[in-house]
Amino acid sequence: MVRVGCHVSIAGSIDRAVGRAEERGCDTFQIFSRNPRGWRAKELDPNAVAAFRAGVQSSGLGPVVDHMPYLPNLASSNDEIAEKSVAALTAELVRCDALGVPYLVTHLGHHGVGGIESGRQRVADAVNRALGSAGDGVMLLLENTAGEKNSVGTTFSEIRQIIDGIEEPGRIGICFDTCHAFAGGYELRTEESVEEMFGEFDDLLGLERLKVIHFNDCRGDLGSHLDRHEHIGLGSIGEEAFRHILRYPGIRDIPLICETPVDERRDDAGNIATVRRLAEEE
Repeated sequence: MVRVGCHVSIAGSIDRAVGRAEERGCDTFQIFSRNPRGWRAKELDPNAVAAFRAGVQSSGLGPVVDHMPYLPNLASSNDEIAEKSVAALTAELVRCDALGVPYLVTHLGHHGVGGIESGRQRVADAVNRALGSAGDGVMLLLENTAGEKNSVGTTFSEIRQIIDGIEEPGRIGICFDTCHAFAGGYELRTEESVEEMFGEFDDLLGLERLKVIHFNDCRGDLGSHLDRHEHIGLGSIGEEAFRHILRYPGIRDIPLICETPVDERRDDAGNIATVRRLAEEE
């Protein structure tokens, strides 16, 4: 079987996320530890932290994954944004440690003045500063991007170059997003292409670094650079591609997080059930 879950809300109190994950049938789940659309974050309430940790332990769900908020841009050439982004990343690592969350996923951002090479270096510098200011109890997961304009980290080669600039690479893992990969140009719809893609991943990054997969279908076509998630099997990637991914050796041992829509067609529980059905179909 697979460990599959979804992103759940922390509305009201962060400890409520555990019950919401259970309601949706999760084995694992992802949260934002704070408002993802602002720079300022409320301090974690110690009682809520204790309740969250107790809830996770009693539920047996895990691992829990935290995701960075939307505004930080680790590749930014704007000094003010860059400083705020490093501060936000550092603070989020500290919050994860307090919550007992082992993985923090971060987007790599969009470069500005200086182009892609300087953008990659700024990401590495930002990560180095944040890791140097936070404890070592949390692994930072770098997420591949869909290849939007000026984005950093679309290809495995780009991510490899960023990791090469990180002073503590043992504290770095990868979150692989299927929608982003497909939109970024990685073909996933045949068994051969999945094997080729994971082979390239292993050669450049090492499959041992793959800690979480964002399991999302894609509304855009192959290489469209469109970061628009779709229900599993209802987008351009399609069910057969997800079967190929699930059959690849070792993938069933990795937490799968659905970041899919909730609408009249399907909800979170429906996407989780779809992934489990695909995993059972040999």
